[in-house]
Amino acid sequence: MLRQTSLAQVGLIFGGLLTAVGFVAYFKDYATLNLAGFFYGIPILLGGLALKAAELEPVRYSQPTSSEVLALREQQATETQNQVRKDITRYRYGQTAHLIDAIERLGLGANDDEHPQLQGLREVEVDGAYGLVLEFNSPFVSLEAWQEKQEKLTKFFGPNIRVEITQSQEEEEEEEEEIELALITVPQA
Repeated sequence: MLRQTSLAQVGLIFGGLLTAVGFVAYFKDYATLNLAGFFYGIPILLGGLALKAAELEPVRYSQPTSSEVLALREQQATETQNQVRKDITRYRYGQTAHLIDAIERLGLGANDDEHPQLQGLREVEVDGAYGLVLEFNSPFVSLEAWQEKQEKLTKFFGPNIRVEITQSQEEEEEEEEEIELALITVPQA
């Protein structure tokens, strides 16, 4: 619940209300309430504006997760899969894109404008194993470049995970490449 709450919105609403109370108190000549409204309301409002400027919204699920896949997640999901899912489905502040550190370390894209952008995610069952599929808009990084990094991606996302990289079947525009990065649990022997 709190992960889906924007701190920027909370700051804007609470700061806006306190500032409004401060202005009303000023015109009604309530000095103490006026000072409280101004000294707390304006800084909170400005903090909310600053957070809003640096806010990165959560990635949305592209399709609902079935109860069977949820049960599979509870049984098989690795710590890395859970951490990735939790990180990208919450508000982030001060980052330009989700998973940007991983994308930069792996050398996918030459600069910030060319980095793949995470557009969605979904949870699936792949041959009896839990899979977390990350859907990237990757117009500047080709499928071949992604596939060259497959071994690095497998090592990066940790043990007990295999990585599958495919091009989305729902590609709408020719100049935009939709890449799906599937993190699939490897059942332990």
